[in-house]
Amino acid sequence: MTRPFEGVKILDFTQVLAGPYASYQLALLGADVIKVERREGEDMRRTPLSREWAERGLAPAFQAINGNKRSLTLDLQKPDAIAIVKKLAAQVDIVMENFRPGVMDKLGIGYEALSAINPKLIYCAVSGFGQTGPDRLRPGYDGKMQALSGIMAITGHPETGPTRAGFAVCDVLSGATAAFGVSSALYQRDRTGNGQFVDVSMLEATMAFLSGQIADWSVAGHRQQLSGNQAVSRRTTANLFKCGDGHILLAVNNEKQYRALMSALGREDTLSDPRFADWFSRNENEPALRSIIEEALAAKTAREWETILEDAGAPCASIWKVEEVLDHPQIKARGAIQELDTPYGRLRFAGSGFKLAHGGGKLDRMAPELGADTDAVLGELGFDAKEIAALRAREIV
Repeated sequence: MTRPFEGVKILDFTQVLAGPYASYQLALLGADVIKVERREGEDMRRTPLSREWAERGLAPAFQAINGNKRSLTLDLQKPDAIAIVKKLAAQVDIVMENFRPGVMDKLGIGYEALSAINPKLIYCAVSGFGQTGPDRLRPGYDGKMQALSGIMAITGHPETGPTRAGFAVCDVLSGATAAFGVSSALYQRDRTGNGQFVDVSMLEATMAFLSGQIADWSVAGHRQQLSGNQAVSRRTTANLFKCGDGHILLAVNNEKQYRALMSALGREDTLSDPRFADWFSRNENEPALRSIIEEALAAKTAREWETILEDAGAPCASIWKVEEVLDHPQIKARGAIQELDTPYGRLRFAGSGFKLAHGGGKLDRMAPELGADTDAVLGELGFDAKEIAALRAREIV
């Protein structure tokens, strides 16, 4: 099947995480993404998690979001490299970058310069704060955005204070937003024939995903607080509980589920206890209800309770490690993890997160080695082998 973005060509200057995550989503869906890197490669190629992979220039974090792309090296400080970019811009549909505002303009390859060459060009810029406003030139980092957006004000425990999420949540939310913005611009171009500038702010992208919390305050005047592991529903039984061998997360949010929970725990007697008559009284008597639930849960392991409670109609999950969930029966049945045979063995990566009936996301090849496609991309522009060798000798590519 033809994938949604087959035939779409992207010139990708993004680096680190937010931008590359965005272009990776489009690459999975068929776009031809030419990743432009400086001659020594971007920093993510050598993150220090694994010395073996870092020395190859293929650190796991880099591989995770750069599959299906082609690698072109260019020294953008040199005029001949800028000339190559302009030739490419005339042929591509999309340019993506995540430098600070103004950097690409100074190089002579910002939106104004490139759209003059290609009026149908869609140019997506991802930055910490967007292209306008008093903070536009300030750097954007995931941890900074977690703190600034309000995430850390609601994540953590009152006893220990705020904590950041265990992964770069603002980076990936910003990347997903950028991919959606580019897709929207492509859809609109089909109707108008015009390209446009897509301005993605990491802060605004993150706040868009906090829509419920923003409305809690703006509509009802509710001030968010550190909520530990409690669900946004504020239901007493939608929280983390101790069990026989660790913890289990209960997601019991309505009356039917509550009755199923207490029955499965063998505590039907509590269903007529006036202390737990409704959600307000359950919240008021949370310590007593928690004690009853955890006393019952202590009899079995988390995985045992996960099966028992789910079958009974009380939503829950034990705490799965990343390496465990890769082999979860549901994940395996859906083929949710992309598997590739590579020169380094069989590797597994996350895919699109959704399926299409016709031509969904697919990982065809692992992330490219640095400059692996430089000759091929230049050849497509009309450079012959002698000209490419001369560019390499002058350290332009």
